[in-house]
Amino acid sequence: MKPLIIFLSSFVILHSSLAATQPNVILLMGDDHGWEETGYNGHPHVKTPVLDEMAATGLKFENFYAGHPSCSPTRASFMTGRHPNRMGTFAPGWSFRPEEITLAHVMSKAGYQCAHFGKWHLGAVKAASPVSPGKMGFHEWLSHDNFFELNPSFSRNGGPPEVFRGESSEILVDEMIKFIDRTRKDDKPFFTVLWYGSPHEPYSGLTADLALYDNLPAKYSDKKVKLTSNETGGQTTRPQGEVLRERYAEITAMDRSIGMLRKYLAAQGLRDNTLLFYCGDNGTSVDGSLFLPHRGVKGQIYDGGILVPGLIEWPARIPKPRSTKIRASTSDLLPTLCALAGQSLPSRPLDGIDLMPLIDGKMTARSNPLFFWECNIGKSKGEPYIDPELQKGTTPLVKKSGGKATRDFSNFKHPTISDPDYLGPRAIIDGDMKLVIHEQKKGEPKVELFDLKADSAETTNLAKDQPDLADKLKAKLHDWQQSVL
Repeated sequence: MKPLIIFLSSFVILHSSLAATQPNVILLMGDDHGWEETGYNGHPHVKTPVLDEMAATGLKFENFYAGHPSCSPTRASFMTGRHPNRMGTFAPGWSFRPEEITLAHVMSKAGYQCAHFGKWHLGAVKAASPVSPGKMGFHEWLSHDNFFELNPSFSRNGGPPEVFRGESSEILVDEMIKFIDRTRKDDKPFFTVLWYGSPHEPYSGLTADLALYDNLPAKYSDKKVKLTSNETGGQTTRPQGEVLRERYAEITAMDRSIGMLRKYLAAQGLRDNTLLFYCGDNGTSVDGSLFLPHRGVKGQIYDGGILVPGLIEWPARIPKPRSTKIRASTSDLLPTLCALAGQSLPSRPLDGIDLMPLIDGKMTARSNPLFFWECNIGKSKGEPYIDPELQKGTTPLVKKSGGKATRDFSNFKHPTISDPDYLGPRAIIDGDMKLVIHEQKKGEPKVELFDLKADSAETTNLAKDQPDLADKLKAKLHDWQQSVL
């Protein structure tokens, strides 16, 4: 009997020690929140005091990239460390696949309690979905198939949607805090992913947040922009000044919710040993873009479409503020957390790298290029990879496309590969050099080469001046594409 008691006592001590020493991990992501839409990056209007404080106290990425210029594909890269085209997540509303290994699988195996909150957009969140947060490794989830506004509806652990009254960002942080409190009672480290619905259109904001932007320059109201109507779900046209007022109100509310979370972590003595990360999922959408300082918007592979805010706070490991110019991506999250949690990398091709040396201030350069590719999906609508009934979403959503709810998902089998499959806008960033290729209606593809260090706005095409480098990068890009499909 004594050996059993000693064994059990040792197990309890070991378990408690594990929870005390393993860092907690919180990953946050905004929806359509581009690089320039923060105070710390010099935006002329939007107010983000909490993100600004994180940038001033933690690790600021000057060049953090979404894995793709649009939503679902970036989320797939975030979860798997792989380019979304490897799993058929070619465009928004395309799910990923049940056999993928996610961050939640990795962290659960390492002893973490895992939960997802907010936008999913990688498949339906209902219990029957083979790619719900629960099926993809999370112990709990309070999630939406797509995006949401004030008074959102969420599915809890795959159940019927429930209406929550209030501002969506604050609701999600409040629910995350409740999860953390429950996890702490079980003496386990926690891993949480919160994907906001803000500032994605259609826009709405609390009165106090809207009032902060009552006096935007009149010039914005001279321009009309298209976006989703909150009333009909279809396209409408409005003055950009009205749209920016609502968009910025959403960003400020999201920022405030991050402040709520940081205050909670500090009050509970959790701040030092918690890695808190924030990024966006793609560049600023065209209706909200001021087109500065980068070229391009959401949906484009110029930096304006893929460069996003990137911040880490982790006082135990990052005791002093610093910034890095080393380029990083959402695909780097899985390899990084594998290293953090002491887990082996999944035995499949990965596109991300381990950023722990960067977090510790020991990385001087990125070891491999960054790749971007909006796949040619014209041939990709054949036999469904997942039963379409299981891909139908349930959470209410105002936006429609072609008369259909954009909460439903697709993924198709791709049995044969041919040259047209490798078309579509694509890019490689190797060091400071970026090669961009676009097909044109007639003639040869348009090839552009930019020196991002000297020309971050991508205004000067160097392809004709440096043809050998352009050809070298073009070959690297094509070789990588062939490894993907």
